[in-house]
Amino acid sequence: MATRRLDQTKTPPSRPRSRSFSALGARVEAAPIAPGLYIVATPIGNLTDVTLRALATLAAADTVLAEDTRVSRHLMDRYEISTPLVAYHEHNAARLRPRLIAQLAEGEALALISDAGTPLISDPGCKLAAEAAAAGIALTSVPGPSAALAALTSSGLPTDRFFFEGFLPAKRAARRGRVNALAGIPATLLFYEAPSRLAAALEDLSAELGPRPAAVARELTKLYEETRRGTLAELAAHYAAEGPPKGEIVIVVGPPHAAPRLDAEALDAEIVDALGALSVKDAAAAVAARTGLPRRQVYARALRLAGARR
Repeated sequence: MATRRLDQTKTPPSRPRSRSFSALGARVEAAPIAPGLYIVATPIGNLTDVTLRALATLAAADTVLAEDTRVSRHLMDRYEISTPLVAYHEHNAARLRPRLIAQLAEGEALALISDAGTPLISDPGCKLAAEAAAAGIALTSVPGPSAALAALTSSGLPTDRFFFEGFLPAKRAARRGRVNALAGIPATLLFYEAPSRLAAALEDLSAELGPRPAAVARELTKLYEETRRGTLAELAAHYAAEGPPKGEIVIVVGPPHAAPRLDAEALDAEIVDALGALSVKDAAAAVAARTGLPRRQVYARALRLAGARR
């Protein structure tokens, strides 16, 4: 019997990629999706928080763009999704964006995810989305988990109006200056922060915003999830004593105290009264806390009044 030899010069045809995912004990075929950029929210810790629509989009896309493919691989493997992963992060974003825009223009469907939560929130995906929109490419949001919103709703602080700041500057002077600029916003404030800077950030928030109620949320949706509440000063003291905590952190700060607006004469009277017992710095801090006015503004006025009294 003759033996047939495999022609080594020809590449056997590749099998089509499976565009499906596994969930709830079933294998599900993902419906085709239109070309465009899909902004897909993924879990912030607990992998079961992913939506079925997110899984279907990741399975149907031509490519999934991920901040760290090693992190995103856990999600893809958990739900048996075989879509190719491509790293897209702050170090390669500028180089990759033209190629990705070209792929989108040619009719591909790309899914953008972050390491955790909703993309474009404090990550480099915002520039890709902006350039895609400018090029007339369809953008589709596939909503889901968000660390900022999870922290806000578990903080016990007002949720009707909030302002998301993201990460504050790492240097103290710049951080205090930025916090001071936010002091007058009549809303709950949301910040992301690194564990190593948490105590210092809380101390600066306390110095600039006064004794506002606040919450520190960490390890959200995970086994050791924790939300600690107190004034900014109390939280600063706790984390200074305990040392840096583990996990991803969101700081939630309550809005300014509602107080009647003071005219210039009434404000000066408050400051002069405080200067009778306190230093300029402490008087400014006390009046700012009572009135809700920016501490730097009150301090500048207190300096002038203190100088006029000499």
